[in-house]
Amino acid sequence: MIKKGIILAGGKGTRMSPLTKAVNKQLLPIYDKPLIFYPLSILMLAKIKDILIIVNKGQLEQYKKILPNGKNLGIKISYLEQVKPRGLPDAFILGENFVGKQNVAMILGDNFFYGQSLSKLLLSSIKLIKGAKVVLHKVLKPELFGVAKINIKNKIIKIKEKPKKFFSDLAITGLYFFDNSVVKYAKKLKPSKRGELEIVDLLNFYKSKNQLSADLIGRGGAWLDTGSMEDFYKTSNFVSAIENRQGLKIACLEEIAFNNKWINKKNLKEAIKFYGNCDYSKYLSKLL
Repeated sequence: MIKKGIILAGGKGTRMSPLTKAVNKQLLPIYDKPLIFYPLSILMLAKIKDILIIVNKGQLEQYKKILPNGKNLGIKISYLEQVKPRGLPDAFILGENFVGKQNVAMILGDNFFYGQSLSKLLLSSIKLIKGAKVVLHKVLKPELFGVAKINIKNKIIKIKEKPKKFFSDLAITGLYFFDNSVVKYAKKLKPSKRGELEIVDLLNFYKSKNQLSADLIGRGGAWLDTGSMEDFYKTSNFVSAIENRQGLKIACLEEIAFNNKWINKKNLKEAIKFYGNCDYSKYLSKLL
């Protein structure tokens, strides 16, 4: 069972410069909430309560203003600063003490997931005992992503980063579930030509041991990567359209915590006071 989660929210954010020169990308708004709320909500929907957020050096205080320690959500949030981006597997080397002897989930701080059957997928993925599991999503342009080919049992038989020749249209999203060997394997990795540790190399470790499986986000689900300005606005428009049509909020952290019975009405009232007079607060007061 996975009870710990890491959000990797470092990175240079160069594709969104000059905005990201002053503010970390994950604190910029996707419609009415900071981007960081969305990956955090995914871990909370997976019933993970112990969360480590890895941020760039010098940006810790910005995060703590909006997400101090998780007490207000009935969870525990701790932080680590990353001096410079060294690739995704670096999260497990940095977070070795946090992971301890447990299994762990990791989500990238700029990934957005949405879908009706998502909670079901998450709750089944956290049951992982041995090996690793990735979440795949069908894409139109596989050559832009890390791509995986699976067999009928959803075991991964081939992975390739940005393949020039088509072999699958299933992209590997930024949501991963690992057993405790992940720290040991991450330490064995050698930097690639980019000078970073590559997640594909880490996944191939598990694949070579026949311990890498996949879950698929179905047709009704959405996975968006908010890495570029254009993707950022597309995601914002998506959230805006759904929230304004349904009257339900995506990634309302207090609502998820309240539904999980991690917080009570008193906590909701404190949250309303904290956020002040805004639509987010009005939505929370409806929950009361």
